[in-house]
Amino acid sequence: MIATEAGYSRGPIYWHFKNKDDLYQAVLAISQEPLEQLVNDMANQSNQPLLAIETFTLRWLDLLVEDAWFRQSFEILLNKTELTDQMVPTLERERGLTLSIVEGLQSCFAAAQSKGQLSAEDHPRRLALLVYTQLMGITQSWLFAPDLFELAVDKAFFLQHIRRSCGVD
Repeated sequence: MIATEAGYSRGPIYWHFKNKDDLYQAVLAISQEPLEQLVNDMANQSNQPLLAIETFTLRWLDLLVEDAWFRQSFEILLNKTELTDQMVPTLERERGLTLSIVEGLQSCFAAAQSKGQLSAEDHPRRLALLVYTQLMGITQSWLFAPDLFELAVDKAFFLQHIRRSCGVD
């Protein structure tokens, strides 16, 4: 079906990919590149840590709304993937990406605390996990039930409350 949709025979598909799992992993890796770029961009804005967190959060939500490829990769991974033994490399890759997101957020929170821009009351790791889990919750909820809320309209609301939950005013 993929070959037909792309206008090719099956041969070129099997030339590049050993099987469906290999193809799936490649598609997911490509579709997650924008998220990896967000992590890199956040690291490059470390001199303005709170702005880096806000930019990361807004761009994540923008990607969901505006980039069908990105959105579909999340939907496939979160809602339509059976977690079999063949998925181990994909899951390891996704766990690595999750860790890089949390570590990037943690670094920004620590920098904001060291600059006196944020109370040192909460540990930067916990704040990073809070932001990550809120973003994943919004993502999962919207993809599972898109009529539940209008993400394009509500993203400012979500950003405001993510900031508030982390003690950023």
